[in-house]
Amino acid sequence: TTHWASSHDFPRRYPKVRLDAERIFIRDGDIWTSAGISAGIDLALALVEDDLGAEVARRTAQQIVMHQRRPGGQSQFSAFVELGGRTGRFAALIEWVRANLAEPLTVECLADHAAMSPRNFARAFTSETGVTPAKAVERMRLETARTAIETSHLPLERIAETAGFGDPGRMRRAFLRTLGQPPQAFRAAAEHRELHSGRPSSGSAGLRAVPVHKRTKANERT
Repeated sequence: TTHWASSHDFPRRYPKVRLDAERIFIRDGDIWTSAGISAGIDLALALVEDDLGAEVARRTAQQIVMHQRRPGGQSQFSAFVELGGRTGRFAALIEWVRANLAEPLTVECLADHAAMSPRNFARAFTSETGVTPAKAVERMRLETARTAIETSHLPLERIAETAGFGDPGRMRRAFLRTLGQPPQAFRAAAEHRELHSGRPSSGSAGLRAVPVHKRTKANERT
């Protein structure tokens, strides 16, 4: 992966490299890449977790005053929205939305939570984040569903319900419209990577330069 601003030029410069600019960091076998400076911190914590376990990674995140490590499947789009936009005005609202994705998150509901009228809220939110409230909610649901599909073996029906799509059909249409592939394609790709990496998925789940980290048996013991 790489920063979204370089995603258009990257394929021309490196035509043999498969690029997924949606992700903030990616592991491909023994090679790890991240999308930028803050994403590099998420990648580093993922390396700590891979070597020493989730508890050590959690304590490390606390030591560097990070709330939590973002999953690599989080999209750069959602990483920006999660900050609450340009000024961070809606950061608390976005955190609340992420915790309530299964609920019917209408514009009226979000505006009420932000203590604003629906019209003023929609205008202010779009100005701050560059997307409408409905689009932001859909992308967060897509990100949550994609992460669950790729990192767990939960049924698609359960993932659709938890992410707030309601049913697999609606989730499939959202995947095709925004990501260009159905949910089954992402699960098949994840299973293929798991098979060839020799490492099982976690079984549970929660879209500049390209830093590369090559892993060897020697540095795994370091």
